[in-house]
Amino acid sequence: MTNITNTVPATNQKLKEAYFTASQGQLIWQRFKQNKSALAGAWVLIILILSGIFSPFLTPYDASIAGRDKDYLNGAPQVPSFCDDNGCSLRPFIYSYERTRSFKTNFRWVTEEKTDLEDRRYLTFFSKGMEYTFLGIKFDRHLYGVDEGQIHIFGTDSTGKDIFSRTLTAVNTSMAVGTIGVLIAFFLALVIGGISGYYGGKIDSVLQMVTDTVRTIPNIPLFMALAAFVPDTWSSEERFFFISLVLGLIGWTTLARRIRTHLLSERNQEYVLAAQLCGASPHHVIRRHLLPSFTSYIIVDLVISFPYMILSETALSFIGLGLKDPVNSLGVMLQNVTSADVLLNYQWYFIPVIFFIVLVLAFVFVGDGLRDAADPYADTNK
Repeated sequence: MTNITNTVPATNQKLKEAYFTASQGQLIWQRFKQNKSALAGAWVLIILILSGIFSPFLTPYDASIAGRDKDYLNGAPQVPSFCDDNGCSLRPFIYSYERTRSFKTNFRWVTEEKTDLEDRRYLTFFSKGMEYTFLGIKFDRHLYGVDEGQIHIFGTDSTGKDIFSRTLTAVNTSMAVGTIGVLIAFFLALVIGGISGYYGGKIDSVLQMVTDTVRTIPNIPLFMALAAFVPDTWSSEERFFFISLVLGLIGWTTLARRIRTHLLSERNQEYVLAAQLCGASPHHVIRRHLLPSFTSYIIVDLVISFPYMILSETALSFIGLGLKDPVNSLGVMLQNVTSADVLLNYQWYFIPVIFFIVLVLAFVFVGDGLRDAADPYADTNK
């Protein structure tokens, strides 16, 4: 009994020492792990990001028109199975099909699966297919395929392009647009918010007038004006970087105000005055002393900004003001679900919508978890 009694206080003492000697990053990680929804969102986010990056390997076909299946336009999803009326197999399989048009179906394609055993098409893994370039190296291996013909687990669109391939590529494109936009907004917020908060006075007044002006610009009229400005001759890459630049130039104001507010309250602290008396330049004081004092909150703000950037890109592309075909982005793919014909006959067009919702929710959960964990000394029982 005596040994147990002595061990418990010793263990508690070590835990207290570990808590009070831990770095800020360690404390944030410990609190973040306690938030189950945020942790689940982080895993989903990692999976989606990696799926987008490795989409050329994970998908069986090119997401552009080069990989289309001209014999399976508006084709329904083909779900592999292991068993059917012909028996079971250790390898997943699908069946060959016949497609017909008729007056009864308003000349839409009708797909009828063949049910004979010899019409089975078995899935293959690490299949050889269309060439693609990854990190400057050419590959021709894909995660899966079929031994004969093609397979479309999410179906195809009106041009015969594989929706699964387009979806993963679209996630990668939307994430790239969001990343570039967030980085531009982050740089502007640090510069403008840092100068405004550190110097104050007339410089602060002028910069806040600029910030308020940007905040009051209505987004939709601005986007419509920019859409009229963009020439039709621009390539997909030029339009991509232009949209990223626009999103970054209008998305920095909130973070800039937060940085300004923090610096205004911290610039007269003793550690700042000590650095100034030692001859440190304003740039050095801001970069080495003021900004690190709330780095965790900046990171939280950046994570929370991602879903808004993705939503903005999606909204722009959805209304025709952003990216357009042949670029694959979530907004471009959502353009295809606006017609009643799709809602009634081609419901698999809505599969990318699910990915879009999951991606945004994952960012929201992670952002909320980081925001709650950003104050590591707060009472965890509240």
